[in-house]
This record gives sequence, structure tokens and C-alpha cells, in this order.
Amino acid sequence: MSRRGEILGEMGLAPLWKLRSVEAEPKMGSESISSMDWPQLKAKVAGCTDCHLRAGCTQTVFGVGDENADWLLVGEAPGSEEDRLGEPFVGQAGRLLDNMLAAIGLGRGKNVYIANVLKCRPPGNRNPEPGEVAKCSPHLLRQIDLIKPKLIVAMGRFAAQTLLGTDATIASLRGKVHRYAGVPLVVTYHPAYLLRNLPDKAKAWADLLFALKTIGGY
Repeated sequence: MSRRGEILGEMGLAPLWKLRSVEAEPKMGSESISSMDWPQLKAKVAGCTDCHLRAGCTQTVFGVGDENADWLLVGEAPGSEEDRLGEPFVGQAGRLLDNMLAAIGLGRGKNVYIANVLKCRPPGNRNPEPGEVAKCSPHLLRQIDLIKPKLIVAMGRFAAQTLLGTDATIASLRGKVHRYAGVPLVVTYHPAYLLRNLPDKAKAWADLLFALKTIGGY
């Protein structure tokens, strides 16, 4: 089994992936996604029509930050503001995330890269569907290959469950070191959730400190 097949198997997507032939993999010229460099991958995502989501969103949201970062933060999918601006984690949730990162000496473009599982906004900000994840996940996998992060932080229930191929709760996944694509992964709450559940900010802060300890011992 290829490395990509193993990774998608960890996500619980192997059956969907096996239905797609090698010839069906999205390509740009003679280059498959797994061999694209940054400019090729960005162009591929910008023009992607692999699923129906692109027709209903304003623009794709590729990701932002340091392309050689030690930290990779992964969320679920773009919301309305992200769709409008073309950048992940903006608005109030983005400001909260930026403040939390600043408190541990990090920031956008400062040893941090931020991306989503999906690059297009689902209608009505609904949860991504399995077929959408299967078609979009190769873009995230290639981002991981190119960045080579030392740590992945999965933010929110959907991102954590998708990356880890589980239906376990955030509460049961927090405080542990998991692995995704061979990279240590820790789980925390989504900033938008924290805006609605202020008492859990302390738990998210504890998660960041745990992540900091984890990467320090990498």
C-alpha cells in the first residue's frame, strides 16, 4: 500500500480512495498532486472542480503562514468570512486564535502554518461530507509533505475526528499525543467554539501548553 493509502486508511477513507483509479487522480499537466510544488499545488486548488463545492463558494481557501513551519494548525472548512477573504481563521475566531498563539510566542507566518481539511466552504457552513473529504484530502496531505511540520494541532471535533479516523469526543482525545501522516498530533477546541463556551478557554490554553511541551520533546 502506498504512503498516501496508509494515511487515508488512518482517516477511515481507504474504501473511498480505492474506488478511484490512478488515472482518475486530479492532475496538472503530467504532475500528480503528490509531486506538486507549492506554486503548482496552489494553482491546482484555486482551479479545483473535483467536487461540487467549488461551484457554491466565492473562492478557495488554500492556507496561510510559514511554509517551513514546525506547527501546522488544521481546522474544518472555510466559513463565510474565510470564503470572502480567502484566508483561514479570520474574524473573531481568528483574532482569538492569533491572541492565543501570540501568548506562546507564535503567529501567522511565524513558525505556524494554518489550513483546513476542506479548501471550499460547504453550503450553510454544514459539516463536510465523506466524499468531499476524500476528494480534498490529497491537497492537505501534499501540504503536510511540503511543510514537514513537527506538530499538527487539530482544532475542533470535525478536524480531529477526520484526521484521526475516529468518532471519539474532543474530551477523550485531548491531552494525548496522536499521529497523523507520521507527525505527532494534539487535539484542542475550535476557536469559534470557545467564543460560545468561554469557560473552555482555560482547557484550550492547557492544550496549547501541552502542544508546546510535546514539540519541545520532539
